[in-house]
Amino acid sequence: MEGQVAFSSLNLHPTLVESVGTLGFETPTPIQSQAIPKALEGRDLLACAATGSGKTAAFLLPILHRLLDRPRGTTRALVLAPTRELALQICDDFAGLARGTGLSAATIHGGVAMGPQEKAFRTGVDLLVATPGRLLDHFSRDYARLAGLEYLVLDEADRMLDMGFLPDIRRVLRHVPTPKQTMFFSATMPPPIEKLTREILRNPAKITLQRKAAPAQGVAQWVYPVPSGLRGALLVELLKNGGLDDALVFTRTKHRANRLCKLLGRNGISAERIHGNRSQAQRTKALADFKSGKVRVLVATDIAARGIDVNELGHVVNFDIPGAPEDYIHRVGRTARADATGDAITLVSPEDESDLSRIERALGSKLPRVRLEGFAYDAVPGERLEVPRGERIAAIRAKKAADRGRAAAKAAKKASAEESSGSKRPRRRRFGGRRRS
Repeated sequence: MEGQVAFSSLNLHPTLVESVGTLGFETPTPIQSQAIPKALEGRDLLACAATGSGKTAAFLLPILHRLLDRPRGTTRALVLAPTRELALQICDDFAGLARGTGLSAATIHGGVAMGPQEKAFRTGVDLLVATPGRLLDHFSRDYARLAGLEYLVLDEADRMLDMGFLPDIRRVLRHVPTPKQTMFFSATMPPPIEKLTREILRNPAKITLQRKAAPAQGVAQWVYPVPSGLRGALLVELLKNGGLDDALVFTRTKHRANRLCKLLGRNGISAERIHGNRSQAQRTKALADFKSGKVRVLVATDIAARGIDVNELGHVVNFDIPGAPEDYIHRVGRTARADATGDAITLVSPEDESDLSRIERALGSKLPRVRLEGFAYDAVPGERLEVPRGERIAAIRAKKAADRGRAAAKAAKKASAEESSGSKRPRRRRFGGRRRS
C-alpha cells in the first residue's frame, strides 16, 4: 500500500528483518511502524492500541535487536503478561522472530511445576515472559535474581488491572533493578494505569492509535436476540447451518463452559474448553487442538480473552454478554487480527439489554440485530446450562437439611434397636469370689 514503510527501513538487525519476512510479513502495522523506531532510540514507551494490532512484535523486535549486541548468559529482558495463554503466545512469537539468532526465552507462569522455571533463572535465558503471581513465587527463593535486567515490558496492562494484579506488579518492580528501558503496552488506559505509567516511565514516547475502545475495523458485529433458554440451541444451529466453520465462544462462568461444551458434543460438534479450573496441560492441548482444526469450537471464560492468537479465526461468539464494554472489546479482538476480517456474534436475551446498551454507548453505534431464518424461536427451552446462584444455594441447604434429617433418624433408629435388644437379652449370671478347688 502506498505510503507504508517496510520492515527493512526500520533499522532492525538484518537477521530480524529476514525472520519477519520468513513469517510472511512485509510491512509493519501502524503500532509497529511508530513504536519500533522510538524503542530503538532507547526511549521509554507508552503505547495504547487496539487488541490484535501487532503490539507483541512492536516490543519484541527492538528488544531482540538490543539483545544481539552482547554475549548471553544473563537474563536482560522481562515481559509481564496477565495470563498463562498470553505468556505462552509471546514466547511463541519470540521463537519465530528470534529464529537464527541463538537467543533464548522461557515462560514463568502457574499451573506447572517450578523446577524447569528455576532452571531458566539459574542458566539465565535472554528473555523471561512471566505472569506476576508466579514470578513473585520465584522471587521468594534465592536463585531468582535478575541483577542483569535491562529491558522491562508490561503487556496488556489494563487486563492486569482488571485481574487485580496491580499490587503484584508493584511488588515485582521492587524486586528488580531499575531497567534501562521500560515499555508499557495496553489496549485501554484507565486512571490507575495512567498513574502507574507516571511512576515508572521516564519521559516516554507516547503512541495512541485508539482514543476510545473499539474493535478492529475488520470485525463485523452482529447481535442475535434470543430467549435465554434457547441460546444453546441457537448456537448449535449457527454452527450447523449458519455458516460458522469454527468459533471461539465466551461464557460467563466455568460451569457454563463445561456444560456448553458437553451440549455441543451431544449435537455432533467437536468442542473443547479453557478456564481457570483446567490444568495448564489441558488448556495447552485444548488451544492446540483448536488451532490445528481438530476441534471446531473452543469454549472459554474471560481468562482467555487475551492471549489466544489463532491465525484466520473467523468467528467470536459471546454466548454470554460481558458486563463491561472493555471485556467485549478484548473478546472480539481475537478475530480480525493484523488487518484480517472476522465476525463477532453476540447472543442477547431480554435481561441482557442493559449490558448491551452500555457496550453500544462505548462503541458509539448501535449493533445490528439479526434473526436466523428457520430457527424455532418459540420452541420450548432446553436444559439450563447453569442453575441460578440463589437456586444452587437453596438446593445445597435443602440437601444438607435432608442429610441431617436422615442422620438423626438413623441415630434414633439405632438407639431404639439397642434399647429394645438390651431389654430382651437374658441376664448373665455373674460369679464372684475365689474359684472353688
